[in-house]
Amino acid sequence: MSEYYRVLGVSKDATQDEIRKAFRSLARETHPDANPGDAEAEARFRDVAEAYEVLSDPQKRAKYDRGETFGGQDLFSQFGGIEDILQQFFGGGFGGFGGFGGNRGGPQRGQDVALRIDLDLSEAAFGIERDVEFSALTQCEVCHGSGSEPGHDSVTCPTCAGHGRVQAARQTMLGTMMTVTDCPDCSGTGSRIDHACTVCHGEGRMRGTRSLTVEIPAGVDTGTRLRLSGKGGAGQRGAPQGDVFVDMSVRSDDRFERVGDDLHHRVSVGFTEATFGIDVEIPMLDGEMENLEIPPGTQPESVFRLAKKGVPRLQRRGRGDLLVHIEVAVPTNLDADAESALRDYAQKQGEKPGAKKRGLFRR
Repeated sequence: MSEYYRVLGVSKDATQDEIRKAFRSLARETHPDANPGDAEAEARFRDVAEAYEVLSDPQKRAKYDRGETFGGQDLFSQFGGIEDILQQFFGGGFGGFGGFGGNRGGPQRGQDVALRIDLDLSEAAFGIERDVEFSALTQCEVCHGSGSEPGHDSVTCPTCAGHGRVQAARQTMLGTMMTVTDCPDCSGTGSRIDHACTVCHGEGRMRGTRSLTVEIPAGVDTGTRLRLSGKGGAGQRGAPQGDVFVDMSVRSDDRFERVGDDLHHRVSVGFTEATFGIDVEIPMLDGEMENLEIPPGTQPESVFRLAKKGVPRLQRRGRGDLLVHIEVAVPTNLDADAESALRDYAQKQGEKPGAKKRGLFRR
């Protein structure tokens, strides 16, 4: 999860006006139309837009402040997409660019890829590396992404001098702005292909299988989404690659119930064990066992907290706690001697248990 406040350069108690002003300034600075050919600027613009979409929504901001993460279905739900955010601020002063809609006619940015990784609780807690394979468009091995048949070069577009982009002035709510658009003569490619590659038919890419290693950080949970920038499908004729979005799904664990970064474990002890006390072994997340002393007179549903034995906090220091819940088992099958002893105890305590019923005690 991105550090949204840091991305926008605002404090955690920033007002909505401060967040809007920060986004407007950063959007103008990082938008690809203002940074043609700069893949880093495009990636930063995506981060800025994502941060604004979360922090501008009071409900999402509150969830984020509580440490919750957002899946792809949660982002840009209050807008139609990043382009709608730009329309709100700039009235269309910026054009669309690869992956965000618009009418860009140049080489297409590579497609984004969505994957899911299933994890055990311990893998999610401590982090792990996973090798994954997926189908995606890959660079053509014959033309190496150029789209031209080997031995033939593309011709530089005379209109844009090979840049693929031309400048145009637009009137916006902020005044006159110079924007950069695709060259109408070469559709933004900067060149013309006279001899298209016979394998990829001038696309510069073809369907294939990609593999990569995903480094899963400690503390992820179901719903955590990782973005691997530039690891998705190949772009058309040298355009930037798409991203890979990896969604985490954590399997349930018979030993623990996870609530945020805390773990809950239940232990059942006998009536006399709760009365006189007992030492029990508690499983740890790493597979080890740890001794826990149950003191005499422990009541049902007592909770013992083992500090910092829970799940490591995602992208933060420290760990959650392990909370051990004590359940006291009530005897249901007593022989005559045990029943007599228990009734003597009840009499001394001034208690008045019911009469013996058939089937509850052994003869």
